[in-house]
Amino acid sequence: MSRLERHSLKTTLREGFYPITETVRAAVAASQVQSGLVVVFCPHTTAGLTINENADPMVARDLLLGLGRAFPDSPDFNHLEGNSRAHLKASALGSSCQIIIEEGRLALGTWQGLFFGEFDGPRNREYWTKIMGG
Repeated sequence: MSRLERHSLKTTLREGFYPITETVRAAVAASQVQSGLVVVFCPHTTAGLTINENADPMVARDLLLGLGRAFPDSPDFNHLEGNSRAHLKASALGSSCQIIIEEGRLALGTWQGLFFGEFDGPRNREYWTKIMGG
């Protein structure tokens, strides 16, 4: 069995992390896959995905702070749109995450959650889930 779903997300900040774990959980439950894999994919070049701590919201703030320090704006960038820092941050995060499905549930650690990282918002975004298994 294989199932692809597209999910919409309206971001409200220039940069921010948006929790998407519950949407992915619901997609897995609807698929009725008991054992398999879900791939979550971001089809954008200025946004990305990460699995990280979901218990303390300050972790997301600290991630943004660290990414901002690692990839600040620079007058040396040549990209005409002026959003090279967003492309760099998205590349650092990556465009996909894979999560094991076991007993019909996401096999995430106790403190883990899935986040959509926006680096060039606000925008209307999408992320896709591909659920495979039986």
